[in-house]
Amino acid sequence: MSHMENKRESDVILIGAGIMSATLGTILKELAPDWKMTVFEKLDKAGEESSNEWNNAGTGHAALCELNYTVEKPDGSVDISKAVQINEQFQVSRQFWSYLVSQDLIRNPQDFIMPLPHMSLVQGENNVSFLRRRFEALTKSPLFQGMEFSDDSNKLKEWIPLIMQDRAANVPIAATKIDSGTDVNFGALTRMLFDHLNNKHVDIKYKHMVSDIKRTKDGLWRLKVRNDQGQLEYHTAKFVFIGGGGGSLSLLQKTGIPESKHIGGFPVSGLFLVCNNPEIVEQHHAKVYGKAAVGAPPMSVPHLDTRYIDNKKSLLFGPFAGFSPKFLKTGSNLDLVSSVKLNNVLTMLAAGVKSVALTRYLIQQVMLSKEKRIAELREFVPNAKSEDWDIVVAGQRVQVIKDTITGGKGTLQFGTEVVSAADGSVAALLGASPGASTAVHVMLEVIRKCFPQHLKAWEPKIKEMIPSYGVSLAENPKLFHELQASTALTLGLADKSRVNVN
Repeated sequence: MSHMENKRESDVILIGAGIMSATLGTILKELAPDWKMTVFEKLDKAGEESSNEWNNAGTGHAALCELNYTVEKPDGSVDISKAVQINEQFQVSRQFWSYLVSQDLIRNPQDFIMPLPHMSLVQGENNVSFLRRRFEALTKSPLFQGMEFSDDSNKLKEWIPLIMQDRAANVPIAATKIDSGTDVNFGALTRMLFDHLNNKHVDIKYKHMVSDIKRTKDGLWRLKVRNDQGQLEYHTAKFVFIGGGGGSLSLLQKTGIPESKHIGGFPVSGLFLVCNNPEIVEQHHAKVYGKAAVGAPPMSVPHLDTRYIDNKKSLLFGPFAGFSPKFLKTGSNLDLVSSVKLNNVLTMLAAGVKSVALTRYLIQQVMLSKEKRIAELREFVPNAKSEDWDIVVAGQRVQVIKDTITGGKGTLQFGTEVVSAADGSVAALLGASPGASTAVHVMLEVIRKCFPQHLKAWEPKIKEMIPSYGVSLAENPKLFHELQASTALTLGLADKSRVNVN
């Protein structure tokens, strides 16, 4: 190793300047402020891929409205365990963001988080029955208290006037509503966190492309990097986090760790319809999630969302799924092909056999014209006019494919997954939703797996940042209500005069 390479040694290297790296870097800076940290991002600024506000729905995923987190069992009862888990994980994010604001590490929380009712909406007798049973099951948990259910059209007209306007009255319809939901601008939050890290002397290198990662004889990780001048650099670190969105899989494969074997990725792109007509926008104030079509993947649940981006209110409807072989919006058409290796080819082939219905669905989605997309929008907004809505291309998501005990070879995973080496020296973040909403929980899991030797010393600081650390809020209603109220105040999600934190 050359003298120059010795100078380029870090304690921690983060690959990708998205919400995950921003979160991990911010936590580690609080826990180990003296560690030298370097970030590599191939684009010219932070939060430009999946974290960007136009590349995701901006939902603070807390399972308040997403029907796919509650499963109907054969006996008709509703399993809410996944919903409770997701909600608890979002509470961890709220607490951490609140800590950062209270410590003046980031400012103006209204620039990244806004209060917004979360709603579920269904049509048809069977779906209405399911939604009622789901509501009854959820509201037994303190995490979902305050949720309302209604199948009364007059009440629904109060809640969602745009959706109910000119709607046929002969189809049963019902909704649930809870006012503690949020709209989160993950792009703005990511940029805030990287500004904070820059102020903490983290070396953030934009327009730097990591092309290879290998283990050295002394146990460090050596990264081959193409810098902003087109020159090659070599950097080493004790710990590397690969948080490059869809680009994480190829770098994980290059580490050669056993945990990287037999894993593939399936890219899914997305489109939204966006409305900027103020008259239409002002008629809707909620995130309203419906039910996914039969055969559609979970991330294709249709929803009509109020969004706050750059202090402007707009409406988004979608997502419409699509297919591109790219793993990133700024990726290559060869991404999918080049991800197929000898160790995962059978896994990928098995997934192809199992995913015929998904492939058919994606082809149908790709072939949709704007008018057909507007026709789907009219399921939500009966009198929607094509001229009021434009198409926005959202981000690329790479769904994880791996062999599992329950699903067998080539099982397509929908969710967020961390793959780490046995010795904790490298970790990669793969997958999609709920992703950003649960970033703090996910990064605490990375810390638990990769830095077990420090956990005891770090635990007091972690509990300062996340008061519920190690505690189930669902089983501690008093603590939940205290934290819900205090974080609402700090983050500007509730009027101070109306919140009792005692």
